[in-house]
Amino acid sequence: MTSPLLSPFSFPNGVTAKNRVWLAPLTNRQSHDDGSLGDDELRWLAYRARGGFGVVETCAAHVAEDGQAWQGELGIFADRLLPGLRRLASEIAAAGALGLVQLFHGGLRADPTLSGVPTWSASAVVEPGLPVPRAATEEDILLAIARFRDAAARAHAAGFAGVELHGAHGYLLGQFLSATQNRRTDRWGGAWENRARLLRETLRAVRAAVPASFVVGVRLSPEDWGQAKGLDLDENLELARWLVEDGADFLHISLWDASKPSQKRPDRHPLPLFREAVGASLPLVAAGGVWTRAEAEALLDKGATAVALGRSAIANPDWPQRIADPAWQPRRPPLTRAELYERGVSETFAGYLRRWKDFVADG
Repeated sequence: MTSPLLSPFSFPNGVTAKNRVWLAPLTNRQSHDDGSLGDDELRWLAYRARGGFGVVETCAAHVAEDGQAWQGELGIFADRLLPGLRRLASEIAAAGALGLVQLFHGGLRADPTLSGVPTWSASAVVEPGLPVPRAATEEDILLAIARFRDAAARAHAAGFAGVELHGAHGYLLGQFLSATQNRRTDRWGGAWENRARLLRETLRAVRAAVPASFVVGVRLSPEDWGQAKGLDLDENLELARWLVEDGADFLHISLWDASKPSQKRPDRHPLPLFREAVGASLPLVAAGGVWTRAEAEALLDKGATAVALGRSAIANPDWPQRIADPAWQPRRPPLTRAELYERGVSETFAGYLRRWKDFVADG
């Protein structure tokens, strides 16, 4: 039986993806120190596009130099980066996939040793192992919105199909959403509608800067997990409704473990809740430890429109093509460095993957 994962779907603006399998945005450190595209990053992403993924997302790409959070991060903060971005967009499109750039600012998790300037965030909060950021001025906030807007216009000029605003995982947009990291008392903090203002204003600015045919979505962490702190499920359900009003073409819900129920409501899975919040037609993308066809199809049954793969896409670059065979089982870690290279993973990326327990066999 043909998997529903291999059927096409359309965004509200009419843009159509050939299937419902996405490459999740994955940190890989394969670009250059100046933010320009590296050949290894191009190889890694193009390999997944050729492997049949309907949508291929870049890693988190910083929209401003002071937003860079790790070495080798792809940048989208200046026009001088357009040649590489055009190469990447062209390779992804040539393979029949939709290419999306994930737009990102690290906020308090940016690395000042890379940017040369101190970090800033909603508030001067203390996080273990990180320098205390300065609290953002009104000028900082308005400039950040403009940076996201300009980066989206740059992605459009480069030939990508769309962008995703990274509001998940405790980076700048998520720091403003947080009840614990955002301690402001002005219009950007305090009440939920104020903490949500930066993300909403950013989405509106991006939406206004690109054509309707350009896909614009948002990634959210629905509840606390890892670096994402101070988040409430019900607030994020309300935010999801607001983002639809603000022009989002999709929402990407990062679940970490998509097999588990919500923390706040252990009798409910988050996906049906978000589906109820946004209505029947808005594309919802779910990510969170999916390896098999059955696991992915179960998320469609819970209300997802598409499923984003991370680790399983590293180990199985042609996952969407393979699941046409119902008996196929995905390759799982550990993988040797040679096996990773065969799958488009450079030594640099393999070095990063060694941080993941038992992922690299000879690490």
